[in-house]
Order: sequence, then structure tokens, then C-alpha cells
Amino acid sequence: MFGGIFDEIIKKIEEWISGKGHGGDDAGERDLLPVLLVPGIGGSILNAVDDDNSDNAERVWVRLFFADHEFKKKLWSRYDPATGKTLSLDPKSHIEVPDENYGLFSCDILDPAVFIRLNIVYNFHDLIEQLEQWGYKAGTTLFGYGYDFRQSNRLPEAVDGLLRRLEAIHKTSGGKKVNIISHSMGGLLVRSLLALHSASFEKLVNSWTTIATPFQGAPAFVTDCLLTGVEFLKGWQKELWVAKWSTHQLLVECPSVYEMMASLTHEWERPPQLQVWRRHRKHDNNPRHVKLHSYGPLECVSVMEAALKENTLSYDDKTIPIPFNRCILEWANESRRLWFSAKLPKDFKFYNIYGTSCKTPFDVCYGSEKCPIVELKEILHTEADFKYVDGDGTVPSESSKADGFTATARHGVPGNHRGLLRSNAVFLLLKDILEIKDKEKKVAVHAAPHKSEEAIEKQAQFCLSDTAMSHKNSNWDANSEDSQDYNSGSESEDNTENSVVFTINTEDARAQAHARATPHEPHKGFEFHHLSVSAAGVAEGSDREKAAIAVEKAMASATAKLMALYNM
Repeated sequence: MFGGIFDEIIKKIEEWISGKGHGGDDAGERDLLPVLLVPGIGGSILNAVDDDNSDNAERVWVRLFFADHEFKKKLWSRYDPATGKTLSLDPKSHIEVPDENYGLFSCDILDPAVFIRLNIVYNFHDLIEQLEQWGYKAGTTLFGYGYDFRQSNRLPEAVDGLLRRLEAIHKTSGGKKVNIISHSMGGLLVRSLLALHSASFEKLVNSWTTIATPFQGAPAFVTDCLLTGVEFLKGWQKELWVAKWSTHQLLVECPSVYEMMASLTHEWERPPQLQVWRRHRKHDNNPRHVKLHSYGPLECVSVMEAALKENTLSYDDKTIPIPFNRCILEWANESRRLWFSAKLPKDFKFYNIYGTSCKTPFDVCYGSEKCPIVELKEILHTEADFKYVDGDGTVPSESSKADGFTATARHGVPGNHRGLLRSNAVFLLLKDILEIKDKEKKVAVHAAPHKSEEAIEKQAQFCLSDTAMSHKNSNWDANSEDSQDYNSGSESEDNTENSVVFTINTEDARAQAHARATPHEPHKGFEFHHLSVSAAGVAEGSDREKAAIAVEKAMASATAKLMALYNM
């Protein structure tokens, strides 16, 4: 009883927070094309609704109290190959997404404890606030579309629901086209709409900006999700959350997760690997019988099948088998074929913003030479070890960039997967994309990445726009002893050990740059660690040339300070 009352109070508070605007003049709002926000996996509130009483709805994702219990009771599911849907095991309820505040409520603040800020569940909140500051208003120029993220991204219910939302916005706005902003897996849902309803897409959509979308998959992250689950919070906070194993038992039956496995058709710079240290004689401790086995994107399926062969869950005193699901895999492969058959309308404005400068899992390894795996089912309860590449901490940059479209622009922004939704650099790019005009026109500078024969790139090309982000990448090799302390460091959004921020303020220009280093494993045959360094900056001022000089100095200073950390 009290839990239901508490949930209702929290819901009202959140609706007030989600619905509050920053005013903005009506004339400016009339000039804005409407924006639709489409979240990624885990980015929508899910309610369990009583089949016999639709007024009885209980939030099951996300919730703070009894999170694990309600997650298992209401969200654990089984896949139905006849329909392509995953259906909840609870026979007395079904899952719905709340649609309050024109769809924004479901993808704004996902945490019911609104008085405690946990960034991982402040989904589109900061972006919504930024859009409101630019003059957007819920219900007239700003909308959201939440959906059941357990399901396939090409399921008719999800795709048709997105189409209906676009049609409603088009009608509400007097026939204006919509600017779509999607995050992560939401980009795959939008791509399904493009593939299945291309004519409607061309009629209704003005531009599409996608952020951190795993177009070619999130190899190591998804593999580990299917084998061991995912843990969203660390330390004491995880006690308030869904247990890692509980998420695992759900994800094995989720088509959306299989759709983000490593692409089999993409020409990877180096194919991702699933690796297992195995002892081939069960009672033999001879180290010569321990070997490291590596499996590519196709071969790893047989390993996952063997590991999950005996996997079960207990529900209502019943034991239910939950093996690796080949039917879902076949469905997911068909989804990828559909996505890459999609073509953008002629001269369409498509923007791809992807994350960089974070250690991103690419290869996943189970066991070790000292503690090898004997039976593959042991993997399910083994902590994974990763090899990393550049990306947003979840999706490799290589995957996010490989959209297969002729993009209007692609921008690499230093930041982690969810942190990109709070990034000022991303906001500046969106301001440019949405053509938001300031009352006083300012000059901003964009520095594009270049190759250079020097260790640190000196070249940069600049273009004039209302707002833009400066970005450049550099690489060099550092002695492994000097870099050793940094290689084991975690890459979180608050980690400053591997990053430097440098600001320049003068009478004529203002610039800020952020440099971040990502250590990689030694190159084969060399005793050196490879460091990838990206520097990004923003500059504004009344004089283009002085702004360009300011941002270049800021990036150079930030990079130099970072090099000093590595004794370079």
C-alpha cells in the first residue's frame, strides 16, 4: 500500500520536473522545427500493468526499492519465435511505457528517487533542459518516444508506434517536419523505421542525429552481458539496484541484445575476439595443458551455446531452461540485413555523433593461465578480462562510425556512452545542427582531425559556423614503465587521472580544450605501450582568426600537460 502511494508521489514530482520549461518567447518557438528524442536500451521507464485492472501500474524499470525482486517478478521473459516478441513470465501483467508529458516523462529521469542524482538514470534530462533553454516546449516543439527495449528494434509494435508519434507531431505542428535525436540503440529503431517506411520517413523527418549508436555492435560488452550479465552501479549503490545475475537471465531472452552482437559482415580493422583460457584435462595441473583459445564473431556462438547449455532460472517454484537462443540470433541477423538495406532520402541531413577517448571493451577473455576454465559453463560465474580500443566505454568508435550512410557530418566527441547526453560539446553540435541562433552572432571554430608525420599533429583546418566543436587525435608510443600506472586505471566520466582541461580567456576570444589519454596493449613484438590521445575544444569570439588561435593554443596546452603526466 505505502509503496504504491510513494510511487505515485514520486511520479507527480517527476512529472512536474519533466514538464517545467524555461519560458522562451513564443515567436522563437514558432520558428523551431519539432524535436523527437528516442532513447536507447534501458532508457525508457517500464511499468507492469495488471491485466485485470489497467489502473494498477507498477514501475519495474527503473525503481530504487525492491528493485531486484520486482525486476525478476515482472520483467523476466521468454522469447516467442512465432511473434518475435519476448513475453513476461508473469501471467497476470504486461509491460507498458508511460506516455505522460508528450512521451518525455518516460525518457527523462528514470530513477524514482528524484532527490538523489544518479547520472546513469538521468537519461535525456540534461538534454531536455538544454532544449528548453533554446526555446523548445513540451507538446509543441519537444517530444519523446519511449518503448519496451527488451524487444527487437524491428518489431512492428515499436516501429509503428514511432511512426504514429511522428505523424502526430507532424499534425500538431501544422505540417512541420521533425528533427530526430536518438541515443545508442534508439538509432537502430530509427533505422528500422527508415527501412520499413521510407516514404513516410522522407515526408515526416527533416534531419536525424544519432549519438553513440552501435551500428556494427558492441562486441565485448554484449558478449559479456549474455554470459554474465551487466552491473550498472558499483560499490554500496549496487545493493539498491538489480543484481548482475538477474539482468543476465533477462538479457539472454532479449532480441534487442542479440541485435547488438558483433557484426558478421563488417570489415573490422581487427575482428573482436572471445578468448578462453582452458585446461583440457580436468584433473591435471600440468601448465602445458592450459591453452588460450580465441574465437571470432562467428565461432564464438558455439562457445556461448556450450556455456549457456544448462542455464536455468527459477520462477514460481518452476525451473525454466534459458540457453543461448539460436532463434533470436537468426532474427537478429535478419534485422541487420534489413538495416543495411535502408537508404536515406536524397540530400537528407544525417549526423553521427560518436564517443571517443574512453577505454572500450573489444576482446573479452575468461579464465587465466593460473586459473583456467575447465567446463565452459564456469564462464557464467567468472569475471571477464577485457582488451580495449577507443570508443565511449561501451561502443567502439569503429562501430559507431560505420553507419553505412553518406553522412552530412560525423563528429567524434570525448566522453562515455551515457555521458555524451550531458556533454557541452554535444550540445554545441546539436545547437548547430538544429540551427539555433543566438541574439548576438558568435564565431566558433572547428578543427578537423589530420594525419601528420610529427608525433603531435600541428595541422588543423578551420571552418566558420555559429557553433562547432574542435577535435583532433594524436598518437605516440610511451615506454611501458612510464605508462604502467595508467594502464590499469578505470575509465569513468569523473576520472581525471588520464585527462586535462585547459581554458583560455582573453578580451577577443574564449576557448576551452579537453585532452584525454587511452592506454592500449603493447604492439606485437615491441616493448612499448600505445597511447591514443584526443583533444577537443570549443572557441567563440568576435574575430575568427583570434578564436582559431585560441582554440589551437588551448588544445596544444592541454595535450602538453597530458604528455607531462606520462613523462613525455
